[in-house]
Amino acid sequence: MTDFPAPRPTLRPHVRIDAGNPTARGQQRAAQLGDQLHGALAIYTKFFDLGGLTQQQVRSDAERALEDISNFAPELAEEITGTATEANLSPWQVAALNARTEILARSANIAPGECSTIVRETPPGTFGVQTWDWHVELAEHWHTQQVIGGRHHMVGITEHGILGKIGINSAGLGLHFNILGHREDAVGGIPMHVLSAYVLQNAGSVAEAIDVVRSAPIASSGSFALLDRQGSALLEITPRGVFEVPPLQPGTHLRTNHFLTETPKAEEKSWLYQPDSGQRFDFLAARLANGAPDSVDELFEQLVTGSGEPPVTCVPDMNLSMGQRWASLATVILDPSSRSAKVLDGTPAEAGQRPWHTLIAN
Repeated sequence: MTDFPAPRPTLRPHVRIDAGNPTARGQQRAAQLGDQLHGALAIYTKFFDLGGLTQQQVRSDAERALEDISNFAPELAEEITGTATEANLSPWQVAALNARTEILARSANIAPGECSTIVRETPPGTFGVQTWDWHVELAEHWHTQQVIGGRHHMVGITEHGILGKIGINSAGLGLHFNILGHREDAVGGIPMHVLSAYVLQNAGSVAEAIDVVRSAPIASSGSFALLDRQGSALLEITPRGVFEVPPLQPGTHLRTNHFLTETPKAEEKSWLYQPDSGQRFDFLAARLANGAPDSVDELFEQLVTGSGEPPVTCVPDMNLSMGQRWASLATVILDPSSRSAKVLDGTPAEAGQRPWHTLIAN
């Protein structure tokens, strides 16, 4: 029997969290997600199994991740525990969701997803656009969120049970997030998704965010494209250090899923993303070379691709098996000047057919 995913929902869940106590924030998250949180865990449990990971391996990795989170950001560990308690789950199960990238890095069978990000600095302001491409089976298991209670309020998108992903905060700091693959990737530091939430809750500018990232214990890889009203920076975060990527051209950053700086490139898991990531990067770079857009709408259009073009707009091949079916589940525009995240519930090509959600970090 073919394992087809359920249709995408027409009404996306929105989680609003407002509490000074991190345990209460976790409880609010679980209460609003209800059984949907269990559904996300069930799918990831299947992915872990398909990846050849035993429950004991997953539990051991998740417990290690929760310990590392507790040592660096105890309030976020408390939030994860609060989520688990309210959802009648063990803390390690919610920690496994938050460390899903790091745990799946063990697998040779479940490849990571692919995303494309462009950030532009223009005279009117700085803005960024991104596709979030992931397993189509998770199409029903992500939500928009507003989180109040940290140093800065944040809005954006994340998956059920996971603290953060792509978003912007009340100081006007935006964060786009892409996965990278390094041969030393492992559990044993702050998971990338947790780090993204920590940055948005604690940094008020690109400069502060870079300092936060450099202060974190890192054992896995990812890329943060950071932007505020004054400018932007593109970071490659790896077990070998944090590296700042030069702009593609003045005022423009482009990111897919392969390393762009020399030190981590030498130890890249190139088989995970190539040739796809390089093809998407080169295709978008060629488009931008013809004239970098100075408006959000024009920049958004750069992400629309069709038949015969690299899958920046990613449509799943349902003839493939579970774990190999990629889809652009969401497309996100971040605007620091208005502290807003505009979220399209679908691919860039579906801008006129799928719902949009506008979130303001007040």
